[in-house]
Amino acid sequence: MPKKEVPVDHLQQYLPDGTGEAVTNYLHQYKVHLTITRERKSILGDYRHRTHHANHRISINGSLNKYAFLVTLLHEIAHLLTFEQYGNRVQAHGKEWKMIFGQLLQQFLQHHTFPADIEKELLLSLKNPAASSCAEEGLIRVLRNYDAKKDNHHLVEELPAGSIFRLKDGRVFKKGEKIRKRFKCTELQTGKLYLFSPVYEVEWLQA
Repeated sequence: MPKKEVPVDHLQQYLPDGTGEAVTNYLHQYKVHLTITRERKSILGDYRHRTHHANHRISINGSLNKYAFLVTLLHEIAHLLTFEQYGNRVQAHGKEWKMIFGQLLQQFLQHHTFPADIEKELLLSLKNPAASSCAEEGLIRVLRNYDAKKDNHHLVEELPAGSIFRLKDGRVFKKGEKIRKRFKCTELQTGKLYLFSPVYEVEWLQA
């Protein structure tokens, strides 16, 4: 996946106003090698701990809006701080990481960094932060309000039953019934069934 290293002093262009200094202080202190990637659908950010031969490494999707970018970056910084304190002795998203991530979020929430709708969802997530950046469905919905709008792109839950939609990889599906929390959809070319998250973004082709 193509990446570009971003000087931490230029990071502000990806972040909400007034947050650059607080974030870069962490990156400078721990000598983080930060890269910005093209959009990755499966992950929003990634962390690799320091070794004898390399510094801490964090990569973040450059396509994220500034609020999603900040939440994802704090998620990865929480991994760094957890490693610095506990090494590899704790689970990646265990109680130690959740505590540290919650403390990081609280630093920004107390300054009202986020719009009210995002702040509300983040306050809810502080009770039990998700293992995946921006993984809570409610948070995904409100963060999406701040994305650049794309024609005919919708969440699966927003499409009428029977709608035809396309993924970024070109595969085409027909939306079916909801089973528990996910929608059963049929890939038209193969007839195979797949379960889609209600907040997965797709391109709506037709009813």
